[in-house]
Amino acid sequence: MTPRPVLRPAAALAAAVLVTVTSACGLTGGTPISTVGEVEFERPLAVPPLAPSRVDADGVRVFSLTAQQGESEFEEGVRTTTWGFSGAHLGPTLRASRGERVRVEVTNELEETTTVHWHGMHLPAAMDGGPHQPIAPGGTWAPEWVIDQPAATLWYHPHPHGETEEHVARGLAGAFLLDDRDASALPLPREYGVDDVPVIVQDVRFDGDGEFERGQGDFVGPLGDRLLVNGTLGPFLDVTTESVRLRLVNASPARVYDFAFADDRSFDQIATDGGLLAAPHRTDHVRLSPGERAEIVVRVGPGERVVLRSRPPELGGTVPFGGSNGGGDSFDVLELRAADALRPSPAVPTSLVALEDIPDLDRPSAERRFTLDSTQINGQNMDMARIDEVVTLDTTEIWHVRNDMAMPHNFHVHDVQFRVLSVGGEVPPPELNGWKDTVYLPPQVEFRLGLRFEDYADPASPYMIHCHLLRHEDTGMMAQFVVVEKGQKPAMMIGENDEHHTH
Repeated sequence: MTPRPVLRPAAALAAAVLVTVTSACGLTGGTPISTVGEVEFERPLAVPPLAPSRVDADGVRVFSLTAQQGESEFEEGVRTTTWGFSGAHLGPTLRASRGERVRVEVTNELEETTTVHWHGMHLPAAMDGGPHQPIAPGGTWAPEWVIDQPAATLWYHPHPHGETEEHVARGLAGAFLLDDRDASALPLPREYGVDDVPVIVQDVRFDGDGEFERGQGDFVGPLGDRLLVNGTLGPFLDVTTESVRLRLVNASPARVYDFAFADDRSFDQIATDGGLLAAPHRTDHVRLSPGERAEIVVRVGPGERVVLRSRPPELGGTVPFGGSNGGGDSFDVLELRAADALRPSPAVPTSLVALEDIPDLDRPSAERRFTLDSTQINGQNMDMARIDEVVTLDTTEIWHVRNDMAMPHNFHVHDVQFRVLSVGGEVPPPELNGWKDTVYLPPQVEFRLGLRFEDYADPASPYMIHCHLLRHEDTGMMAQFVVVEKGQKPAMMIGENDEHHTH
């Protein structure tokens, strides 16, 4: 399969402006996609295996991953060229506990340079797996760090500059689950693959030969017309317990989902990107933009069949902007098939974990402003040689983030989890009250984010901030920051962004 040519920043900006103009003139709308009632649910949901590991004599838990090309048979008799980690498509689930030191030995058997980014992980910048840590064909990279954050559903995926969308869309992604004592003490579903199941959702489109088809798409990038869930088309999950915990991962390059059940039943959202909420949020839907995760617990009755669905997500803005970028689309995602006799499950506890307060929010060391517009952040395209922001170790900051377009964007921060302090000047809704690393940005709404930088000063290794709609990231909507000791200077050129932050 011939790689899709990558739009470089100047071309991307021109394309974005063209799409914006044609959308405003009502020229890109298209017919909404719906698979509701059309999916036959004839294949058992594949559950990614837990990655094997060994513990070295020095106490380090060691995982191994190999990025490789293969073939996958999503439909009987039709073979599709795919990429995967230690397999033909997607990758195994890595699992580790807070306090453990881990090492992941990554070998690249592809014919292209790639990287592996540990999305949501708090770790040194040199181990982050962003565009500054490339793995050449035939090469191996072995980052090592200590797990030092709460139990959470994280994930891993490539992050090569200008090529992230292509690598993720071909199948390079997997879950990375973290455990800790507080979460393990709660009476929540936790038997992996039985009542605790990752649900990695990607939209795809196949050509006449069964290969992945990649087009330019609308402003957000290419959108598929079918869903793979853990690499399975039309999946069902046999449920043997009264409650099941679904760890939802939006691993799509561009599509926003609004997950709900076909019968509109309520469920408990128990976690956001960075871990458990203080208390479960009782709701009937959860919206996830690319890169976001949520854990939900849903109860079923004996013999029931209920469909997890994505209904048309509220993207903000005005018609035709939302509708032409996936806002009018709906999908049947996964069928839960409850056994005639179910093992009892305890009720979800009314309180979960105590969320640590961010100190010094009333007197932050800096306040920064990030405006997302077209394919730029603060009016600039990504430059690998330029540091856009310099953060001092052991400080608290408030970031003001705004999508200045009428089109979809979101915002992802490497290194630390943040707390959403306000949305449009108002108290954030319950589903945003936990730790987050990625957040959807409705048009023309300012988000205030609280962040604390306590570890890993490194003036030579930057972290990324970017839109996680991967076409946007690839075409320039990304910036870099370094964390330094007080008085340290970055080892790279500093950009002129002083007008965007105050001390």
